[in-house]
Amino acid sequence: MIPASRVLALLGPTASGKSLLAMQLASRHPIEIVSVDSAQVYRGMDIGTAKPSAADRRAVPHHLIDVVEPTASYSAGRFCADAVRAVEDILSRARIPLLVGGTMLYYRALAHGLDRLPAADAGLRRRIDAEAAERGWPALHAELARADPRSAARIRPADAQRIQRALEVLRLTGQPLSALQGKARGEPPFGLQAYALVPADRAGLHQRIAARFDAMLSAGLVEELRELRTRHDLRADLPSMRCVGYRQVWEYLEGRYDRKTLRERAIAATRQLAKRQLTWLRSLPGIEPAAGLEAALGRG
Repeated sequence: MIPASRVLALLGPTASGKSLLAMQLASRHPIEIVSVDSAQVYRGMDIGTAKPSAADRRAVPHHLIDVVEPTASYSAGRFCADAVRAVEDILSRARIPLLVGGTMLYYRALAHGLDRLPAADAGLRRRIDAEAAERGWPALHAELARADPRSAARIRPADAQRIQRALEVLRLTGQPLSALQGKARGEPPFGLQAYALVPADRAGLHQRIAARFDAMLSAGLVEELRELRTRHDLRADLPSMRCVGYRQVWEYLEGRYDRKTLRERAIAATRQLAKRQLTWLRSLPGIEPAAGLEAALGRG
């Protein structure tokens, strides 16, 4: 077992300053960064995912960024396999892996093992999407509530991705998702200690979220997605297009609302994402404050 002090993680909600802190630490320690971000894996989705700049990536090696095309899927299971390979490669070169990101599902899967859930079934997902197109996601949420009330209580009636997954698991296994979650397997072959960057001021976080989305719009987020739609056979139901920000820009490009409403909806969705990330952080055991990360790197 590799000591936990040699494999570290920096977690936190979106717009909390994780990437900046990671780059500052990398200027003082032999760090390579492993992204824990389910959106940054998609090639070409640069502005809306706040990917590190080309200059930052030249200065500090980054892993698990630009892994798949936006038409593809990327799972927590694949993340675990990719992250283990990246960490072991970094350690083999006597450098320090620092996992940085806000996709708490990915971190939990790596640190505590994957739930015993079936793999995605593309055909079944298409059928569920077709049902949603005909009946609406709230109707499918009501169906889920009858079969798996515990999962339905945690999922909003408009959360298409999570409703789809819960129904997919139910139909594939005959068991509710809530009964299968928590039966973990496959912890990583190294010790891992996580630190959390949690803003003390929620209002300040909301201001940073709004300012960052405004900067994304100014940098060409709408134009980025418009170009991606010309280069790839994208659909609104793809995991990449369900990412916060891209989902709202997609709807704007479809003419569903104006640019002012785009901004309002994207900022509101990002605030909700941050709230969910903070809830995840509170549920994860053994997370220490980010203030202790510098000392842990010194001990390494």
